[in-house]
Amino acid sequence: MAADSLRWDTLEALKNSSKGKLKYSPDWLEKGEDILAGCKEVTSLSPLSGAILKRLSPRPLLKNCSLGSPIRDTSLSTSEDVPLCSSAPISPHHTLTSPLSPATSPPLASIESEEKVNEDKLENSHSTVDLSPVPCSTPPPAISLLSPRASQMAGCIRICEEKHRSKAKAELSLRQELQERLVATVASRESEQLKRFEEFMELKQRQEYQSVRDMVEKDTQETLGRQEKLKEEHRHRMKILNLRLREAEQQRLREAELEKQRLVEGRDRLRTLNAIQEEVLQLNQLLEPSSSTQTGLTVDHTSYITRGNQLCSQVSEVVRTTAEGQFPSVEDMTVAERALQEMRSLLRALQEGVAHAQERKKKEQEKEEEMKKQAELKAQQEEQKKSAAASAKEKSRKQGLQNSAEESTLKWYKELQETANQCAQAFEDLNNTKDMQTKKLRMELQKAATIPVSQISSISGSQLKEIFDKIDKLLSGRPTVSGGKSVSTSHHPHGLEYVSYKLAEKFVKQGEEEVASHHEAAFPIAVVASGIWELHPKVGDLILAHLHKKCPYSVPHYPPMKDGTSMEEYQRILGYRVDESGVEVQDSFLKRMSGMIRLYAAIIQLRWPHSNKQGPDPHGLNHGWRWLAQMLNMEPLADVTATLLFDFLEVCGNALMKQYQGQFWKLLLLIKEEYFPRIKAVTSAGQMGSVTRLNQFLENSLRKKQIDPPKGQLTSSFWRS
Repeated sequence: MAADSLRWDTLEALKNSSKGKLKYSPDWLEKGEDILAGCKEVTSLSPLSGAILKRLSPRPLLKNCSLGSPIRDTSLSTSEDVPLCSSAPISPHHTLTSPLSPATSPPLASIESEEKVNEDKLENSHSTVDLSPVPCSTPPPAISLLSPRASQMAGCIRICEEKHRSKAKAELSLRQELQERLVATVASRESEQLKRFEEFMELKQRQEYQSVRDMVEKDTQETLGRQEKLKEEHRHRMKILNLRLREAEQQRLREAELEKQRLVEGRDRLRTLNAIQEEVLQLNQLLEPSSSTQTGLTVDHTSYITRGNQLCSQVSEVVRTTAEGQFPSVEDMTVAERALQEMRSLLRALQEGVAHAQERKKKEQEKEEEMKKQAELKAQQEEQKKSAAASAKEKSRKQGLQNSAEESTLKWYKELQETANQCAQAFEDLNNTKDMQTKKLRMELQKAATIPVSQISSISGSQLKEIFDKIDKLLSGRPTVSGGKSVSTSHHPHGLEYVSYKLAEKFVKQGEEEVASHHEAAFPIAVVASGIWELHPKVGDLILAHLHKKCPYSVPHYPPMKDGTSMEEYQRILGYRVDESGVEVQDSFLKRMSGMIRLYAAIIQLRWPHSNKQGPDPHGLNHGWRWLAQMLNMEPLADVTATLLFDFLEVCGNALMKQYQGQFWKLLLLIKEEYFPRIKAVTSAGQMGSVTRLNQFLENSLRKKQIDPPKGQLTSSFWRS
């Protein structure tokens, strides 16, 4: 074991020596040098190792350092011994030694000191001694071990070489791997830098291209701008030239038109002057007395004839001055027209004098005849009055009902009709005008009054309020827009009367047509009519007048047939439509009457919700109660009474029930028990449809003690829409 420890100590010493250390350089791979070149070379032992082996081992060393050589080396006493050639490669990190015995081995410190001395000697003689391995000329002999220790030492040296060789290979592969990674990293970095450089160059190229393109576009835009500016200036100049040309052409046309108009007016004045002269001469002839007019009359014609001759002379003088080819002037026409007017006045005065004389004579004759007939008529009238009173008393005693309305109702009815007639007469000049401007104004006023009423619907409350405001503005004399034009009733003295009359007529016509076809339409039309009635009472009176005229049953009133009245005229008075084809059928007549009664029933129960006026309605539910009571006091008409009662109660029954409560139910019971049998009695078998509807309505209402609100009634949510 001591020899093994000395052996490992020797190996450690050889390892730590300067000759036993391998040096690595990073430049070997780049220069193409082999890292293991030193391990493959033939090595030789230094003189120091020989001295160490001589001291450690009592046996003589082999002459050759190769393990296969049998020759011993006896000349190791000097420091300048020449190294021997080895037949096998030996690692430079180790030196071949023989095993030592522990009894003869010197101490390690003396060996180290001696080694240092030998190293110094070696360094001094480095210039003269060649330590490189000497190649052998003959092939190496076969390896032969002299002793187990020598073979063990050689094996340890080989094991150590293999360890160092494997370690060197591992470090070399690791270094190669690191070098490859470094090369790959550097290559990738350089590649990325090259890409970035190429991208930078492309970006720079694009920027330069973009800048060049921007400059080109800018130049193009500036060029286009200059071209547009030049075009605009050219157009402006052309426009000015065209305007000047147009103005010159218009001036020429105006002058030509004025000249043409002057010629036309001159010819018209000449024709008018000739017509005036002709009419004056004719009127002058009429001033001459005739034999028929002088008979029994005391009228002096001399003064009239003298003045007529003077007027004829004036007109002839004017005509004579214009006979030279010139047209008469305005002053000439004024003189001629004044003469014509005076001639007409003379003839009118003469005719009035003759008429007065004839009238006086006729009155005297009629007075004598009338005095004779007066006594006879007086006696006849007294007899007729007595017989009529007796028959009326007998009829009322038997039936208890009337055939006509009350005196107060008829008086009210006649007053309304008179109001409507006076309003129509007030705008008669507007209605019969021949002036084109006045006709145009009349049409615009009629459209402004009737179109908003036609637009009334139950779509939304805001739309209804807009229509109401438009009608109110028109009736207030403020300008309103109709058909894209501004129109006002103040443009004509009788414009307000015309608009009020047409507006009332349109409301009734909507009931006659729209409500008759769509019963729910009665409520929006009625609420607007009620609001207009409240602000403009005259319109309300005209609505009633038109309603009573087209539907006398809304009074209620059954007009009697007067002597001398034809059947067609009487049917018109009753509300029937009569044209060339004849009288309208009963179903169409009842449908129109139903629509107007429904409109009237809706008006008396509605009030405009946006009104600021306080107080009762201008025509409220009390008028509905009056109409119902008077209707029950009159004899029923076949098919008409049942239809109108049903329509009126269906629309207004709920409101009357809430207003009069117990009294209303008593009235409804009276209709069911007493009045309905009379209706049924006068109705034929083919007219029982309306009677059946009225009977069902009365039975359901009396059984449930409730009348449902009418369909289409306007709710509070409607006015928020």
